[in-house]
Formats: sequence, C-alpha cells, structure tokens
Amino acid sequence: MTLHLFGNVLTGYGTAANNRGENEGNITTLQKLLWKGEVHTTVSAEAIRWALRYYWQTAGNGYAVNRLWDDDKNDNVWQDINFDDNTFIDDDVLGFMRAEGAKDEASDEPKKGKKSKPKGTTTAKRGVLEVTRAVSTTPYVGDLTFNAASGQKGRTSLYGTEVHATRYQYGFALTPNRLKDKARTIAVLDGLTSLGEVAGNHSRFLYDFSPDSLVLRWTHDFSPRFLYCFAKHENNAIAAPDLVRRVEVGDIEPKELWIAGAFANTPDGERLEELGANVLTGIKRAVEMLKRQIGRDLEIPELELAQ
Repeated sequence: MTLHLFGNVLTGYGTAANNRGENEGNITTLQKLLWKGEVHTTVSAEAIRWALRYYWQTAGNGYAVNRLWDDDKNDNVWQDINFDDNTFIDDDVLGFMRAEGAKDEASDEPKKGKKSKPKGTTTAKRGVLEVTRAVSTTPYVGDLTFNAASGQKGRTSLYGTEVHATRYQYGFALTPNRLKDKARTIAVLDGLTSLGEVAGNHSRFLYDFSPDSLVLRWTHDFSPRFLYCFAKHENNAIAAPDLVRRVEVGDIEPKELWIAGAFANTPDGERLEELGANVLTGIKRAVEMLKRQIGRDLEIPELELAQ
C-alpha cells in the first residue's frame, strides 16, 4: 500500500506584519479571512512554498533548485525553462506550469481545411507537496502602527501597518511515491521544520515559521484527519481535543503519530502518549526519528537519507 506523510505545524508566538504587497491607501494590510465566525489573519500557501524553495536554495545541502531567487535583481532566475523534475527538487516536489500561446495569432482566420483556430499548449506537473493556508490561532482585533518617513524637500510620508500578535498553524500532505526521487521526502521535512521568514513585501518582517509544536503522521490512510487540530485552551494553553478524540475512537492509529514541541507537555499531549503515540519534547529529535522510519519503509539508502 502507498504511504503518505501528513503534518500540522504550529508556529511560535510573534508579531505578523507586512505579509503581502497590497496596500489600502497608506495602510499596509494583512490578508484576512472569516474563521469560525471571527476575523483571523492568514498567510498563503504560496508564501510558505516560496520560503521552502528559498530554504533549499540557501541551506547548503546540495539541493538543485530550478527557480532561484536573485536578491540583487529582486526576481526569480530560471535554470531550465523547460523544467526537469529529475534534476531539480522544486520541479519535482512543488510542480510547475508553462502556458504557451498558439503559433498563429488568435485574431487570424482559420486556415483552409481547418475547423478551428490553433490552440496553445501547456507544460505542467501537479505539485506533490500540498500546503494549506496558515491561519492565526487568535482573532484579529485591528491593531495598527503608524509611522513617518522623510521624503524629498522636507516632505514627510505618513503610513500605517496592520500588526497581529499571534501564532499560525498550517498543514501539509505528501505522497513520496509520486516523487521522481523518494529521498526528497527528507528534504521536505527538513525544510518545513526549518522555515524562518515567510512572506513580506518591500520591508521584510521576521516571524519565525519553524514549528513550536508539531504533529506528523506517517500512514497508509489517504486522509490526514487532523488538519488545523490545534486550539486555544484556558490561559492560552495549547490543546488539540479533536486530535485526541480521533485517536480515542480509532480514526487515527496512535503509532502513526509523531508529536513534538511544547504541545508534548500539555494534558492532551500526555494523553496521546498514553494512547500509544510517539511523543517527544524536541522537534528535531522527533523529526530525526521519523526520517529513519521513512528511510526504512521507502528503502532509502543511509547516504541519501543524510543528504
């Protein structure tokens, strides 16, 4: 049977701001959505995927990346516009698409003997890694900071920035058998548990997107069954009551779970350990244990596992 890797990440507590390139007047806004009846801020899956690609580019682990970010040009630089998911980790894991127009102009009349105008072509591969939007764990109440910047001839520009002090949680899914190189599963785990800055526009903000708490599931089940499982409890403590319930009723096999971070020391974390889940306080230690299990199950040589 096919094995699947699922995860749910909870970041540390921090201040999010400037996480998109759109403004409303002189206010730099945060993306928002209505979540459980209240307004919450959110970070897009695209921003998380971009940060993962940038991690592979800069981690120094020998990952070949097709779409490189050039800080001097402030733009992407392609290594191979025709894509190569055997060579490039981002083409394999994140997918790609290039749309090309038809050779004849769309306004041209159909040539004699043809029933329709020529069509364009698309070169595409669906991404193997799927990522949800990151959603704040607390509602957004409208905090703003106001700033002033000196301009030419003594002019002063006034602007404001929306700020949200919160945690974010998001989920991901990956089926290693869909990858050209199954060993890249390890690179995905390394990247998602090491993300630093995610999102930002002209002025980068530092918000640590590495996990403060983490739930991973390595399973034959086609469904994760625990996305967005973290919830605020009394005194802002971390809880995951629905995850506990699903394990207790048998929807999730506890031995398939690797639970790590601050959540391990909570009542729900301790309850999951009693039920048989792999519960550790250290994020890196738990990930290393799961990587070894994945290596055994996928028959990845130790040399590849270490890269």
